[in-house]
Amino acid sequence: MQTARDGDRYLLRLDDGQDLFEAISDFARREGLRAAAVVSGIGMFRTATVGYWDGAAYQPHPIAEPHEVVALHGTIAHADGNPSVHLHAALAGPDHRLVGGHLIRATVGILQEVLVDAFPGRTFGRPMVESFGLRMLDLEPPKGT
Repeated sequence: MQTARDGDRYLLRLDDGQDLFEAISDFARREGLRAAAVVSGIGMFRTATVGYWDGAAYQPHPIAEPHEVVALHGTIAHADGNPSVHLHAALAGPDHRLVGGHLIRATVGILQEVLVDAFPGRTFGRPMVESFGLRMLDLEPPKGT
């Protein structure tokens, strides 16, 4: 992975075969980011799984063939002592049809370019909200979390 920084903005270039979530989490840990927005991402995934929230659980849709990433965005928060990366993606297949949703997993194919805007000095949380059964972004978690 390569990174470039300008102030609170980072551009990442992830490489072929990297696990997207592992790479972004490692980057956040290395940079000490506890609050950030994944503004955009383009490139290709070898494989991916997107999900649709049906009100009780994510219904996974595995994508076994390479797809172009035409949109990637989300947030980086801090939960249980580790980076918590939440992403959504729109992917185009060889037939030019789009598929997308909550990104559950993805492996980079060739490369992935990701723009991250950090919020220095802030911590975003991602506590479990039992009434929804989801971890939800908290922009102002209690101190010490």
